[in-house]
Amino acid sequence: MSLVELRDISRVYTSGDHALKALDGVNLNLEEGKLIVVLGPSGAGKSTLLNLLGGLDSPTSGSITVDGVDISRYTSDELAHYRAATVGFVFQFYNLIPTLTVYENVALVKQISENALSAREMIARVGLADHMDQFPAQLSGGEQQRVSIARALAKNPRILLCDEPTGALDSETGVMVLKLLLSMARDFGKTIIIVTHNQNIAKMADMVVRVKNGRIVSCEEQANPLSAEEVDW
Repeated sequence: MSLVELRDISRVYTSGDHALKALDGVNLNLEEGKLIVVLGPSGAGKSTLLNLLGGLDSPTSGSITVDGVDISRYTSDELAHYRAATVGFVFQFYNLIPTLTVYENVALVKQISENALSAREMIARVGLADHMDQFPAQLSGGEQQRVSIARALAKNPRILLCDEPTGALDSETGVMVLKLLLSMARDFGKTIIIVTHNQNIAKMADMVVRVKNGRIVSCEEQANPLSAEEVDW
């Protein structure tokens, strides 16, 4: 069953007399509990697609239905509630607050999510139980990314949007992070959407979406995706 349905989505940005069509007639169904990878060159429309799914932007035309509700018609206040209740974000550069400890960074989500999970349990889940009281500057890049995943997991979202989550990591740490994301889909039933340039990550996905010039050029389901360990990095 589709959790998210995009129908004839277009997004046009205007500056003076110039119009840029970032997305052009996109149709897409995303199922719950799946790992979905979106591939495409720079400027293809991947980030625009992520922003629309996350309620950070609204389409120029078309509809985005999440669990049967058209969020493309939401007001700014309704979109804010949607982001707080339904969506989690993992970015390439972590976005941790440097003056807060690991625990405090993760526990922050309790202020915006009514269904937040235990910060301590989620930090332990990503293997950082011994780092609760450390600050981001005391952690490696991979550890900081795991904190950002723990924060996203503690928010208890139905949809997790990841923008190049391994782009700043070495291959060994990247595999660790991807294993955590796979676990979120398999063990927690989250819908994980990863935007990346890395073709190898696509081998782990339940669905691979390829975007070019604002259009979806292919959408393929994979019956037997690889595990993180099986991918040739």
